[in-house]
Amino acid sequence: MTERNHESSQEDREDVTVGADENFVEDSAPSGAEPGKIDEDISHLEEQLSDIEIDEDVDELTRARKELEQLGDDLARARADHYNLTQQYNNYVRRSKSDIAAARGLGHDDVVEALMPVLDDIEAARAAGALNDGPFAAIATKLETTLTNRYEFERFGAEGEEFDPTIHEAVLAQPSADVEVEQVQQVIQQGYRTGERVLRPAKVIVAKPE
Repeated sequence: MTERNHESSQEDREDVTVGADENFVEDSAPSGAEPGKIDEDISHLEEQLSDIEIDEDVDELTRARKELEQLGDDLARARADHYNLTQQYNNYVRRSKSDIAAARGLGHDDVVEALMPVLDDIEAARAAGALNDGPFAAIATKLETTLTNRYEFERFGAEGEEFDPTIHEAVLAQPSADVEVEQVQQVIQQGYRTGERVLRPAKVIVAKPE
């Protein structure tokens, strides 16, 4: 009787222990949560987080590419503007040099044109033999030399040269058996030029073939 009661007491203690362990496990787990489900949720959250990071990287790369394209366009426009500005400056320099040369040439022409009556008198005096010697001859020679050296002054028009309508003005033309082409037969008034610019054509009488 005593042994049976002892065994029964031992079994009752074991049942109580097992029951307590089961209650501890149930109390330790979150209410309504399963371990497998929790793992799945964690994996799902990790995937979502990974996707978010990738999307942020892609957006940042897209913005960087757009900024780079915009900078490239800005640089291309800046280069085009610089090229156009350089061309405009170069054209301005060329025009300025051309205008300066033209203005200088016009100034030379004005000087010679103003002295034309004096030059005509000098040539007439020389033709009459009045400039063979003396101070006036020296002054006339110095004046002509200065105009030649500084302004490229030149007289033209001589008997026997071929008639050229660009530098000669015919006041009379008469047939002649002695010529095969139109020639200057007599110079009425010499022409003047500075460099390539004709200031006054030579007035001449022309002999033309019969």
